[in-house]
Amino acid sequence: MDKPAASHYLMCKDYTVSGELFALVRDEELQMLRTVPAPAEDRLPEYYKSENYISHTDGKRSLFEKCYHMVKRYALKQKLKYINRENPEKGRLLDIGAGTGDFLLVAKADGWQAEGIEPNTSARKRAKEKGISLREESDEVFMEDRSGAYTSITLWHVLEHVPDLHRQISELKILLKREGTLFVAVPNFRSYDAEHYKSFWAAYDVPRHLWHFSPEAIKAVFQQHDMKVIRQIPMKFDAFYVSLLSEKYKTGKMNFLKAFRLGWRSNRKAASSGQYSSLIYVIKHANT
Repeated sequence: MDKPAASHYLMCKDYTVSGELFALVRDEELQMLRTVPAPAEDRLPEYYKSENYISHTDGKRSLFEKCYHMVKRYALKQKLKYINRENPEKGRLLDIGAGTGDFLLVAKADGWQAEGIEPNTSARKRAKEKGISLREESDEVFMEDRSGAYTSITLWHVLEHVPDLHRQISELKILLKREGTLFVAVPNFRSYDAEHYKSFWAAYDVPRHLWHFSPEAIKAVFQQHDMKVIRQIPMKFDAFYVSLLSEKYKTGKMNFLKAFRLGWRSNRKAASSGQYSSLIYVIKHANT
């Protein structure tokens, strides 16, 4: 049977760097969206050159950024809690897209042999100032023959950024121990806040986000690689954070109260539907 044709879903603007317009195109078979046109890989770094890209800068200039980091400290502890729950015996951990290294600091302090990969030069420099040395590319890990070496691999809001989705998942499968656990956090375009803000929804973040997932999409994509989702964990703070940015894109103002109400409503609806603004997927090899 022929694969169903892709269909147009939305037009979105890059509000962070370029102001360019991009299309979101639906893959009917996998129930996901992709950004079109996707920038050439050598041009992608240009779309990250902004002081507003907070995960690469550790910026604390505004009330919004200070609140972000306050919530981030709590979220880091929660992520570690999830990992320890799935992996009672601490081993080697790989954080892909490690940003400025904060999660690795928390994991190392808890006894994990934590390593990280981060392609952004300024983020790696900031991590090094904290005592964390990050590799630039996953190829460096493969050169050291780390097949099946990692008890846990984490991608916190990273999978949506990778140019070659299936190559990335294939690499994850090779690096992960047979009984190991993969943690993938991504936005969910089926959430209430996504449906409300439509093209202004900040988690589309084109063209940095090349892929846009639903829970069904994550399950289908990883199933193609003989991996299975065993659990979904909601990221409830994301509904508020994304709504704040979406309000700014839509109206030019943060509108804290309106964004808070929208985020609360999104989480309330997701309590029954499961369609949270962002979700963490706990994934294992299919035959374990």
